[in-house]
Amino acid sequence: MTSADWANKDFYKVLGVAKDASAADVKKAYRKLARENHPDSHPGNQAAEDRFKAIAEAYDVVGDAEKRKQYDELRAGLAGGFGPFTTSGGGAGTQGFDFNDLFGGGTGRGGAGGGGFGDVFGGMFGGGGGRTRTTTQARRGSDIETEATIGFADSIEGVTVSLRLTSDAPCPDCSGTGARAGTMPRVCPDCEGVGMRAASVGGAFTMNETCPTCRGRGLVVDDPCPTCHGSGRGLSNRTISARIPAGVKDGQRIRLRGKGANGERGGPPGDLYVTVHVAGHQLFGRKGDNLTLTVPVSFAEAALGADIKVPTLGGAPVTLKVPAGTPNGRSFRVRGRGVQRKDGHTGDLLVTVEVQVPPRLDDQARAAVEALRDATAGTDLRANLFDARTTPGSTS
Repeated sequence: MTSADWANKDFYKVLGVAKDASAADVKKAYRKLARENHPDSHPGNQAAEDRFKAIAEAYDVVGDAEKRKQYDELRAGLAGGFGPFTTSGGGAGTQGFDFNDLFGGGTGRGGAGGGGFGDVFGGMFGGGGGRTRTTTQARRGSDIETEATIGFADSIEGVTVSLRLTSDAPCPDCSGTGARAGTMPRVCPDCEGVGMRAASVGGAFTMNETCPTCRGRGLVVDDPCPTCHGSGRGLSNRTISARIPAGVKDGQRIRLRGKGANGERGGPPGDLYVTVHVAGHQLFGRKGDNLTLTVPVSFAEAALGADIKVPTLGGAPVTLKVPAGTPNGRSFRVRGRGVQRKDGHTGDLLVTVEVQVPPRLDDQARAAVEALRDATAGTDLRANLFDARTTPGSTS
């Protein structure tokens, strides 16, 4: 595959997003497509596996701000004929040049410092530079995204979960050589192990392209491995233990460094990103770093005052003093019984009282309520609603 072939891949089309799509829209589209085409959901379906790899490849470029910028510039340059660089076949005042200069491989118009589109190809696709750089440059492993659902209490206290991951990896049967067990690949005779060769694009133009004989590997496999068919690559299924920190919020994205796919040619592994979903709780809720709790109280407790016991999450109950005359919906703060913050401090528990009205009254209770009504008959709670000073349409 030539470098131009790389640039001519429409990664936006693969992800189904517009070229000017926001980073959030790109990520959303990737996650949706990755879930739909994940190999675990389509066992034995080669087409789904190929789509999954294409989606991952597209997101690896478009999902990275710097790579996306380089990719857009590269495609714009190819579409526009590389701007001011033209050729007229060698007439007066003109001179043919090698695309390798343009891609950082020589000292022509690109200058001794390289740069330009060479940096784009070199940074994104492992190209650019001389032959030695092409074959020895290490490549960082891909990042992996997954999801985990945890309980409400676990989100507050932290928990270790097991995650099953699928990522690209060397073929386990041939250890990445691509050759059948007991055999070894040989150096490609066409590119002499470089993986690239010069090719004429037309007229005086030449550019580096991936060697078609070895497909860029620099090696030729005469007796291919029956598992990977000579590619040297396969899918790795592994289970890892991941620590979800205390205080994680629903929908939060956790980064685990070095837990992604393995690097190539000695490169470091990628990272693992875990989107955490937190299940709800039958009693407790969350508001920032505070926990919330609604507790029922009787009319007598609210009116006369009372000491009531309320539960805490993962701890012993606490006694809450409800003062006399407490209205329905009032909240009380129990300090230090909330969510642990990053600075080591802990949020509070916010307890809201809910005054309960008994659905039925026996004769004794009814008589008591009627006596209370008669004792407070002189107080009209709705008097202000009919205040003579209030005029239609007034907001005061």
